[in-house]
Amino acid sequence: MRQLASRKERLATEGGEGAECLPAHGRARPDPSEGGAAGARPYSRLVAWTGWLLIVCGFALLPWLYLLATGRPDSATAAHWPVTWVGLDALEAAGLIATGVLAARGDRRHALAATTTATLLVIDAWFDTTTAVAGSDLAEAATMALCAELPLAALCAWLAVRAMGRRT
Repeated sequence: MRQLASRKERLATEGGEGAECLPAHGRARPDPSEGGAAGARPYSRLVAWTGWLLIVCGFALLPWLYLLATGRPDSATAAHWPVTWVGLDALEAAGLIATGVLAARGDRRHALAATTTATLLVIDAWFDTTTAVAGSDLAEAATMALCAELPLAALCAWLAVRAMGRRT
């Protein structure tokens, strides 16, 4: 904010010359005199790395959508059983990708996408395990929940909490 205030004062005294536009994601362009990427805070690098990890996970989920669409049993009592699961996992993939892109760019709005994605992942884990038939289906659902969905949900929740705690 101090940087913005000093720019306003400078623009007022210079008659508006040398104005600089802020990018859409709300961060000012880095000042070359500040050391550039080498001077980046470890938190920023960690969030960016986490963002890229989420992007990869989101894209890795896309082939799973095909398996869900073609491999779900037709004996379920729901009229559109495969569509239900494909739709939920498609939302998860979109949420992971959106969260990852925003976090990798350093955009604080990644907290919103991360919160939504964490919620979707927990819901998916819940419904996968509660609708699975005892035996191998339940073991598969529990494995997916414990090894993929819940850890990704925790990672997204961590990103959201960290972003909400930062000051501008």
